[in-house]
Amino acid sequence: MAIKNVVALKTIVIKEVLRFSRIWVQTILPPAITMTLYFVIFGKLIGSQISKMDGFEYIEYIVPGLILMSVITNSYANVVSSFFSAKFQGHIEEMLVSPTPGYIILLGFITGGLCRGLAVGSVVMLVSFFFVDFRVHSVLVTIFVLLLTSILFSLAGFINAIYAKSFDDISIVPSFVLTPLIYLGGVFYSVNMLSEFWQAVSLANPILYMVNAFRFGLLGVSDIDLTLALSMVFAFTVALFGFCLYLLNKGVGIRA
Repeated sequence: MAIKNVVALKTIVIKEVLRFSRIWVQTILPPAITMTLYFVIFGKLIGSQISKMDGFEYIEYIVPGLILMSVITNSYANVVSSFFSAKFQGHIEEMLVSPTPGYIILLGFITGGLCRGLAVGSVVMLVSFFFVDFRVHSVLVTIFVLLLTSILFSLAGFINAIYAKSFDDISIVPSFVLTPLIYLGGVFYSVNMLSEFWQAVSLANPILYMVNAFRFGLLGVSDIDLTLALSMVFAFTVALFGFCLYLLNKGVGIRA
């Protein structure tokens, strides 16, 4: 990678990180408080009335899903809001007419989403230790799934920002698509509890594979074969990266 591209990437990443870290009271603290409420309400109060799942207390079972939920929503939110703001304010055009390659611009925004997703996920994981006591089953799988998931939803946020024409458009997908997929992705239950028909339907939900792969990394249990889950997450990530790069290079939603 040429020195000028390294400088460009570093500049975009620093801008993106400073963008959310300067207002950490709005970007990092609220998700941590929200997840704490999930732990208290679903884990302690409701979870105490629910039998064990796969040999774990209910609160232990939902911890991986709650951590991943925070990573997904914050990675997505960071990129969709940042790139749409750049498009709305017009300074994304300055990047596009510069010698900076499209993949460098894309990597810069993705890295910003990755940093915010991992920052919030780390805070939520630390909070979880106040409620549960568990050892990480596989550090390698845990880190790999966290990184891939954060990158994947940073890319998804990028696509939303590309096609969005107003600030209202960047809230439609999280509200009507992302949230239902998360809640139906096995965060709060085992997919084996469903009927065969709904188990089959659930397999079309990409978040199911991420949640189960991450649950295996933390607890060592999964409703989905680990190799299949990791392969699906990796395939989705590569496909979305290629699509995002195509949209950016074509100037879709940016150039008249």
